[in-house]
Amino acid sequence: MKIHTILNRDGGTLKTTDLDRFSALITDEFALHGHLVTIDCLSGSEIDAGITAAAGRGDIDVLLVGGGDGTVSAAAGALMNRKIALGILPAGTMNLFARTLQIPQAIEAAVAALSDGRIVAVDIATVNGAPFVHQFAVGMHARMVRMREKFDYGSRIGKMFATTRALVATLKSLPLVEAEIEIDGKTRRIRTPALAVSNNVYGDGHLPFADDPRGGELGVYICETRDVRTMTRLTFDILVGSWRSNPALKVYAAKKVVIDYRGSHHKDRAVCDGELRDLEPRSVVEIHSKALLVLVPHEATFLDAPADETTPSVAEAV
Repeated sequence: MKIHTILNRDGGTLKTTDLDRFSALITDEFALHGHLVTIDCLSGSEIDAGITAAAGRGDIDVLLVGGGDGTVSAAAGALMNRKIALGILPAGTMNLFARTLQIPQAIEAAVAALSDGRIVAVDIATVNGAPFVHQFAVGMHARMVRMREKFDYGSRIGKMFATTRALVATLKSLPLVEAEIEIDGKTRRIRTPALAVSNNVYGDGHLPFADDPRGGELGVYICETRDVRTMTRLTFDILVGSWRSNPALKVYAAKKVVIDYRGSHHKDRAVCDGELRDLEPRSVVEIHSKALLVLVPHEATFLDAPADETTPSVAEAV
């Protein structure tokens, strides 16, 4: 198996990592299982070009990326419907898609887990054709990210502190999104401070990420309160995974969602996998079943499925 690795040296924990030593670890761990690894350490400004070039290659089996959710999302989008699998070395703040794939959060442990991993096809979603692996959101989340970007932070801890400050400020001044939303053909008008659509429905008891990356359904989350106290409680419930019991949040599962936005402000009014985007007058969100190949730990529990539903392991594919 040929594996090309791209490390974002400006991203998250990799900024303070000895990349020469870490690169040697990657090479040695995968070599133990008979795999050939090449590694590029790129700056943040070089990542997109590096990912695009790697995705177009015909001589690699896996593109292994080290970075935050933005780097992972860019790589997943480039590899959608391709025969190259995505491997993730989580080096960001939240690493939500890596959590869904049950990849260890410590990067050295992730290397060990993936070196003997399996390749499996999982779902990926799109909004107006642009892929995302975690979430598309409008309203409160977008305002929070806009506020966070005004603060200076140079580390993972700094980003977490800036996010907390932005969250508190947003809760004090909640936005209001007016839209018409169509969920699997059924339409309703909404006025909400927060609307989100996820690639598969979030699990219970943990941060907001999906437990099953092959569930085949979007999660749709509509907040039905603008009361600051109630919204603060809802935010806490979402972070700890107890959102199902909160009456202020309506949750749906769907194959397709259409959002017709009625507001006048569009610049940076949406967030897709943590990155700000302009909000189009119409956003069409769809899920694409098993359209992304990923490298996951051999013991990932969602692999407890009939054998014909998974592709061979990395070792078996050599």
